[in-house]
Amino acid sequence: MPISWTLTAHTLPLRYVWKIARNASDAKTNLVVHVSQGGASGRGEAAPNVRYGESPALLQAQFDDLLHHGLPAADTLASLTELLAAQPVAHALRFALEAALTHYLATRAQQPVWQWLGVPAPAPQVATAFSLPIMEPGEVAGFFRAQQAGRFSLLKVKVNQEAGLDLLRAVAQASPGQPLLVDGNETWPDADGVLRFLEATAAVPGLQLRYLEQPLPAARAADYRYLHTRVQVPLMADESVTDEADFEAIAQQFHGVNVKLMKAGGYQRGIELLRRTRAHGLLPMLGCMVETTLGIWSALQVSALADIHDLDGSLIIRDEPFGLVNEADGKLTALTAHP
Repeated sequence: MPISWTLTAHTLPLRYVWKIARNASDAKTNLVVHVSQGGASGRGEAAPNVRYGESPALLQAQFDDLLHHGLPAADTLASLTELLAAQPVAHALRFALEAALTHYLATRAQQPVWQWLGVPAPAPQVATAFSLPIMEPGEVAGFFRAQQAGRFSLLKVKVNQEAGLDLLRAVAQASPGQPLLVDGNETWPDADGVLRFLEATAAVPGLQLRYLEQPLPAARAADYRYLHTRVQVPLMADESVTDEADFEAIAQQFHGVNVKLMKAGGYQRGIELLRRTRAHGLLPMLGCMVETTLGIWSALQVSALADIHDLDGSLIIRDEPFGLVNEADGKLTALTAHP
């Protein structure tokens, strides 16, 4: 009996405008893959990212094409992997397909998903960073109060080259001493600009800069090598590591890697990236896109492999549809054994 595969789009209004260095939006459209057979089922989420040329329409077209090329017969991880090797798809869709099938197979095996994947059990509660989008400095204090941002042990601040320093001054004033991860999303053009920015941040009262994530475009490898030994805070790779990477080269450019299951294209690739990150002496971080609790629940299954967790994607969504993860006091708890 063929396995049943479906894909459903979900429009997700956001609680506030999500603005980063390259774009801004007040809603996202994510897609959910559902597989079922013989009373068992599984779901996986795809969060398309424009940085990698992904869109809901593209993912839908690729899914429809897979249906015509044998997806209903893919009832094992090996058969799905073989199909996707012959018919490549966007990383976000690849993750949703693999996650849905993994969740289905773990349910049939009556195992927790983390155990089925062969990774250590996640902690009962996982502390997450909380992200601030780019905003006017005058809006920061009100945003902090409205979102109760002080309950998080680490804040991630999205910045651009033009106004990043002013935004950080406002953040430090609103919450002095709170550790910050500053994310440039490739906004600076060269290493010298980043060094000038870091020199300026060092003079801001109350600013505790803990990490700097992907300040330059991924293609600027030489600039990253130049920065590597000159910065006082760890440099975290994001866009420089997608589904694969030359870790010998990455270790000369960065001090850590932000692995996201969506850009890795699956649990298996994500797990490998996290393990290789640690094996090369780099700091493993587990991140996310703007995702529902389905995607965040999935990330929690492999969270024991990371030292830093940036899994607040569902907290940005106004009416989150699935309710699979609870957040309290800046910590996440999975509310179900299977999604």
